[in-house]
Amino acid sequence: MTSRVVLDTNVLVSSLLSNGPPSVIVDLVAEGKIIPFYSDHILGEYWDVLQRSKFDFNPSQISRLIGDIMRAGMATETNASTTMPLLDEDDRKFFDAAKASNAFLITGNMRHFPSEPFIVTPSDFLREYRLHVNAD
Repeated sequence: MTSRVVLDTNVLVSSLLSNGPPSVIVDLVAEGKIIPFYSDHILGEYWDVLQRSKFDFNPSQISRLIGDIMRAGMATETNASTTMPLLDEDDRKFFDAAKASNAFLITGNMRHFPSEPFIVTPSDFLREYRLHVNAD
């Protein structure tokens, strides 16, 4: 089973800060087991946030992470496809990319998004992913 996902930036930040569900998801991307969808706007946010001095991430780690996403993933064109209000309109690019790609939106900030079945936490995604992998 290959799942289609859109990764909110906070998932990438968390994956570089600790070994938890976000790290497992990033590993699944690198292994080609899940397909991340992204747009130019999403990649731009990834670069901007991950390079912030407060995180002090190694530039080669950032390049490898985003490179893995681009290598394993697929670019998607997103237009403002929805009029659903979001708590943070900067998150619309993730919501619209997930809708346009028929993908899960994986986020650590559930409160920023409406309650939709395709919007999941990293832990919830991994639980579903493992259920499907074990069923295959």
